[in-house]
Amino acid sequence: MARLWRIYRVFFSTSWARELEFRANLIAKLILTCGWMLFFMLIIEVIFYNTKSLGGWNRGEALALAATAMMIEAISGIWFVSLREIPEQVRRGTLDFVVTKPVDSQFWVSLRKVNFSMFGAFVSSVALVSYAAWVSGKTPGLPQIAGYVWLLACALVFAYSLNLFLMTLAIYFVRVDNLWVFSDMLSDISKYPLDIYQLPVRRFLTFAIPLAILGTIPVSFLLRGAPPIMLLYGAVVAALTLALSRWFWLKSLRRYTSASS
Repeated sequence: MARLWRIYRVFFSTSWARELEFRANLIAKLILTCGWMLFFMLIIEVIFYNTKSLGGWNRGEALALAATAMMIEAISGIWFVSLREIPEQVRRGTLDFVVTKPVDSQFWVSLRKVNFSMFGAFVSSVALVSYAAWVSGKTPGLPQIAGYVWLLACALVFAYSLNLFLMTLAIYFVRVDNLWVFSDMLSDISKYPLDIYQLPVRRFLTFAIPLAILGTIPVSFLLRGAPPIMLLYGAVVAALTLALSRWFWLKSLRRYTSASS
């Protein structure tokens, strides 16, 4: 573990040095990511200009949900952006240099780069969740806040596992770059309360494809009094999807024959 931490410190420092080569570009990207989040918040405001609830969620709760989904998206964009490069590495054959290194290949492809431009969106989303809680008229206590953080961590593990699984498909099909768009589409769905859907759809998005963990369940625990069993649900989803994505990565590497084969 200490060795992996030293390697990650090198990843972090080299990513920071790369960003500082074009500081104006970094600042522009920070502003842009914050701008996109504010634009989506305006959409929520427009919706609630014409109605007082959305699937039983008030304005503050809906804002907290959108901000939570964006926070998960921002954290994933900061630390797991390297996953997007897997299809390109497979196509060019540079994945050969990863799998032959004396370090866990999944660790390398997952954390090789840090995208600092998403820090602005992360900070903004944290501030917006606090504001949304105030707007909703709810005052969550320490147990609710701790449970929210726990479920947020579980959601991050699920988001990472899902993206690793999708990008690993490149080993089989090579050209799967657009699968990241599919992941973004699922993230967009999670920005709205699942209560707007019919019961069969809600169950499907909670148990078959557990998108509820990406926003609805954490915010429900924070502001809407969701039962403590949701903490166990989050842990099961995170552990199961992480184990499956790890198994799929290792299994797929055994089929990888490099670009020169």
